Amino acid sequence: MKSDELIPLVYNELRRLASRKLTRETPGQTLQATALVHEAYVRLVANQPELRWKSRGHFFAAAAEAMRRILVEKARHRETAKAGGGRQRLPLSDSVVAADDEPEIDVLALDEMIDELAGHDPQAAELVKLRYFAGFGHVEAAEVLGIERRAADRLWLLARTWLFRRLSTS
Repeated sequence: MKSDELIPLVYNELRRLASRKLTRETPGQTLQATALVHEAYVRLVANQPELRWKSRGHFFAAAAEAMRRILVEKARHRETAKAGGGRQRLPLSDSVVAADDEPEIDVLALDEMIDELAGHDPQAAELVKLRYFAGFGHVEAAEVLGIERRAADRLWLLARTWLFRRLSTS
């Protein structure tokens, strides 16, 4: 399905996911859910309107990656001196790997760790991106990845364990 045909079908779901994700961002976040969805859409299709999506999962994985990049860029911008950077970064707590209602997260540290995790297990990294950056629940993320719930349970346990160990050594 082409992008211009798919967006009207998934827009409300993307907006709901973005809204849920942004409620968990650090206080003072100026990005709105609608703006996040629109920015992700522009990145997904602006230069490639003829792009075809293999499946719903393929589209949502790409949308999660686009939202991840947008949020990471916003976090990097906030870190610049001109944007008030130089403030002490808060450490990434293990709550990111343990619960869906996590407090503020160091998005830049998480981004780096997801990249490292992808070197060890790309599917586990995709699961973390879908759960954290796209705001998907466990069952939704498993569906997007095209894996059984039990496989997603094992993969989530692996990702949480890996991230927790990585966080413990930083």
